[in-house]
Amino acid sequence: MKGDVLYFDAERGIGFASGDDGNRYHFDRADLPPGFAPQKGTRIAFAPTGNRAGAIKPEGGFAAAAPVAARETRPGGAVPPVAAGTAATSTSPRPEASPDALSLFGYFRACVTGDYARFRGRARRKEYWGFVLFFMVTMVLLVAVGGILDGVTGNLDDEEPIFLISLTGLFTLAMIVPSIAVTVRRIHDLGLSGWFALLGLIPTVGSLIILVFTLFPSQKHANRWGEVPPGVL
Repeated sequence: MKGDVLYFDAERGIGFASGDDGNRYHFDRADLPPGFAPQKGTRIAFAPTGNRAGAIKPEGGFAAAAPVAARETRPGGAVPPVAAGTAATSTSPRPEASPDALSLFGYFRACVTGDYARFRGRARRKEYWGFVLFFMVTMVLLVAVGGILDGVTGNLDDEEPIFLISLTGLFTLAMIVPSIAVTVRRIHDLGLSGWFALLGLIPTVGSLIILVFTLFPSQKHANRWGEVPPGVL
């Protein structure tokens, strides 16, 4: 698959890319060829695995991406040479794919797959509430399925609703890590430390504070936890 780099932090070695399929992928330094530090808008080819971009290569090969790095490190005031026949393409940049391509379900799917235990980075409101929405939808469906199975097997008459408790209990356990992770990333998006998520351990008051945090809009600039999430600006 091919796509464009949305963001790459060379210091921390993490980044995001927008695929031509409209989905957003994350990657880190281990997915890049040695010595390659992509810039925003760099055209790449990669092998998608869930929500992760692996085996990243600059489109056209590593040599084609070298001039981009050279231009970025050129001293101020220096005028880069323009090769013959390239002026027309340099003045007509390729339009970037929409960074806001993920739907609410797309964010939920990302949270429970590639971002399952990702506590670094930032999560916009749409990502957080997309996760919450489909968590609740799935829970309602499991309650319905469990209730039907218990009714058919007679568990509701003489015994505890085994299917209902098992299905909802296993799903809740599976969602503990991604729910904490997306909450931490949502708090990072406000420029706050993810340790504020521990306020949720305080009965009632702590949960209300976390709820207020999740309703605030994203910071419109980069902070210590990363660039502005795609689609915010």
